[in-house]
Amino acid sequence: MTGPAVAAVRGAVRAFLEGMEGMESTAAPSEICVAVSGGADSLALAEATAYVGHHRGHAVRALVVDHGLQEGSAKVAADAAAAAKALGVDETEVRRVEVTGSGGPEAAARKARYRALGGHDLVLLGHTLDDQAETVLLGLGRGSGPRSVAGMRPYDPPWGRPLLAVARATTRAACAELGVEPWDDPHNAEPRFTRVRLRTEVLPLLEDVLNGGVAAALARTAAQLRDDNEALDTMADMIFTRAGGSDGLDVGAFAAEPAALRRRVLRRWLRQSGVRELTDAHLRAVDALVARWRGQGGVWLPGNLEVRRCRGRLCLTSQPTTRGE
Repeated sequence: MTGPAVAAVRGAVRAFLEGMEGMESTAAPSEICVAVSGGADSLALAEATAYVGHHRGHAVRALVVDHGLQEGSAKVAADAAAAAKALGVDETEVRRVEVTGSGGPEAAARKARYRALGGHDLVLLGHTLDDQAETVLLGLGRGSGPRSVAGMRPYDPPWGRPLLAVARATTRAACAELGVEPWDDPHNAEPRFTRVRLRTEVLPLLEDVLNGGVAAALARTAAQLRDDNEALDTMADMIFTRAGGSDGLDVGAFAAEPAALRRRVLRRWLRQSGVRELTDAHLRAVDALVARWRGQGGVWLPGNLEVRRCRGRLCLTSQPTTRGE
């Protein structure tokens, strides 16, 4: 007999797949991949995806990433793959990665993991309501703006996150109902990681001070902001089409728009033009060329690029790097 926690996880996966089929030009592929770490979230998700997916005619593959950061990581990965297989997935695959790069160990591991999981039409990730709450708090604390505070999207191709409304406690309960012992990553208890301190110190304190329900409230806030962002992005896309061209942006086509729309238009133009690592300060400086034009000079952006206002248009130029720089 299925327990309530297993039923809740299966219901979330079913709702996600049905929602995908309801989108225009979108349908779940014949094979659904699930990222499996061996933890409770991913194992509960793997079982639910196998159960629901098979009933809907989908093959299910478990993808396990071995980061190689801990002694015995190869065995942990092999055990995770075996557990997923026992829970009903059709195929398992372990991928070993090398974690390098800037941004700290958390960011480097995340980038390596996403690279390893890529190349499929749909990959389901076990992020829960609690993970969403942590993401919102990180965005708030860093002043990263509405896109960051809006948290993770349920569907951001090829990534799917069916469990964003399911609590972490539910996935652990689901594993208990299934008779599965999940792996607890030692890194999840390391206070040197920001997310760990949010999970073990900040959120419990907020729950105590505000009498509970904080994680769910933060997740609701993220969902509301995503709705707002999508509406603003749709409006900005229409303005961008009106203002854009091969020779830059027509300032007159959007100078009178609200700041939130102007900066979205600018962000799309700059990202589409190849500018990376844009910050809020960059966008506000470029926006000043539109809304507070006083004949000022150009704005320098990452990649040795410069935005200038010339003859009523914004133009992006690449400046040659001076020898020795």
